[in-house]
Amino acid sequence: MYSRRTPRSVSGSGGLHRRTRNRVKTAAGLLATAALLVSACSSGSATTSAASAAAEAALVELPQATPAALSSYYRQKPAWRGCGVPGFECATLKAPLDYAEPSAGDVRLALTRKKATGPGKRLGSLLVNPGGPGGSAIGYVQAYAGIGYPAEVRARYDMVAVDPRGVARSEPVRCLDGPDMDTYTQTDATPDDGKETDGLVAAYRTFAEGCGADAPRLLRHVSTVETARDMDIVRAVLGDEKLNYVGASYGTFLGATYAGLFPDRAGRLVLDGAMDPSLPARRLNLEQTAGFETAFRSFAKDCARQPDCPLGGKGTSPERVGENLKAFFAKLDTRPVPTGDADGRRLTESLATTGVIAAMYDEGSWEQLREALTSAMKENDGSGLLVLSDSYYERDADGAYSNLMSANAAVNCLDLPASFDTPEEVSRALPEFEKASPVFGKGLAWAALNCAYWPVHATGEPHRIEAKGAAPIVVVGTTRDPATPYRWAKALAGQLSSARLLTYEGDGHTAYGRGSSCIDRTINAYLLRGTPPTDGKRCS
Repeated sequence: MYSRRTPRSVSGSGGLHRRTRNRVKTAAGLLATAALLVSACSSGSATTSAASAAAEAALVELPQATPAALSSYYRQKPAWRGCGVPGFECATLKAPLDYAEPSAGDVRLALTRKKATGPGKRLGSLLVNPGGPGGSAIGYVQAYAGIGYPAEVRARYDMVAVDPRGVARSEPVRCLDGPDMDTYTQTDATPDDGKETDGLVAAYRTFAEGCGADAPRLLRHVSTVETARDMDIVRAVLGDEKLNYVGASYGTFLGATYAGLFPDRAGRLVLDGAMDPSLPARRLNLEQTAGFETAFRSFAKDCARQPDCPLGGKGTSPERVGENLKAFFAKLDTRPVPTGDADGRRLTESLATTGVIAAMYDEGSWEQLREALTSAMKENDGSGLLVLSDSYYERDADGAYSNLMSANAAVNCLDLPASFDTPEEVSRALPEFEKASPVFGKGLAWAALNCAYWPVHATGEPHRIEAKGAAPIVVVGTTRDPATPYRWAKALAGQLSSARLLTYEGDGHTAYGRGSSCIDRTINAYLLRGTPPTDGKRCS
């Protein structure tokens, strides 16, 4: 069963770059990760009305003076300690559970840093977030950014990460245990009749009820706005006058929200794989569905040129490749194939689809996907696709899941009211979604139903983020990005008053550190010298 997120990359062969980002890090199948508090719209007219309203509404900045009730949080002194990862130290901070009522209790935030290595003058802290929502920023910086970012950047900045509230080490929300998550992820996500629809709805209800039972208070306070306000406490505690930040995928929405709330404190911000906060949920879901289709067509064209493509030989059209894949999924719907899994899981249609979706985020995973499809289709061995699916869900070999999926839903369903309120609304929208993506449209439409059963009401609406008065902000978009369509980057750059749009003409999700020397040089120049690119600069 897919989730509303955008994973960054999956495991594959290769060097440090791919090995250190072998888990889903940012956000895929479920689209509406970008908009701040998107309102629920299920009819075409409602969607249009909400989009029009968002064009007028804008995120309002907070007063520059720190409220007296928050001053103790801003004056904290972190007690840094070793945390078992060479070169890194860790600490814990407090933030108010409810910013509207700071005396109501605290939430504990875990953070880590790796100090600037030199040479050169230290430029301060560089906070990173890999997206999700629900991705562990601490895991990301310790496994990749803190050792894999360009040496010149790591020499001048303390590399810092804080797990957002409800995520990983920061009071994680957990909805289901490992065995129940196995059941959940195998639920048929493309129901063919009333019985299967009832089963999917029951799975969504069980998941939501588990979240509500686990964290009834915290679940009301994991919004993107609250996390952005937490980031300002982190900035102050670290002693930085301004926040320097690199955010990917959903992390761009978080970074843009920070800039909108605190434009005077926004330093050098890079928003890579940008989201458009002005769109209502259903529109976001539909456009991301089209983004997956764009990515799949690129994969299909490449696959048909390879001698080992199991979906068609040389000259096979992308449409035929897609039809062949759909036919394979249909077989799995009635006859799952063995995987050799120690827990007895077989490759179902839902797990196979998730595995394919996971590989769409990085063209470096296409070879792995071809091999996995070949094994499943020709050798009755679903283990390769199961590996990809487990990477997406962050399930380890012992059957334990990270809290990524739980946190993802908790943030999305608070930020963004459900795209659909009932299964009947999904059924009426299926033609539109299947037109956007013949391969993934049906599953992604049904995936957008999960927030309909959430125990906490969403708290906002779609709107623009302008961040008037902020320093130049670099917004990065990839032309064939599956999870954050390129038009979202253009839209966000059009909203932010100081944005500079940087375009990567290529495949995959996000651009920085993925092989384009042009992109990397441009962003490095901005981070190190404060020199933003010319608006509209393009790289390949």
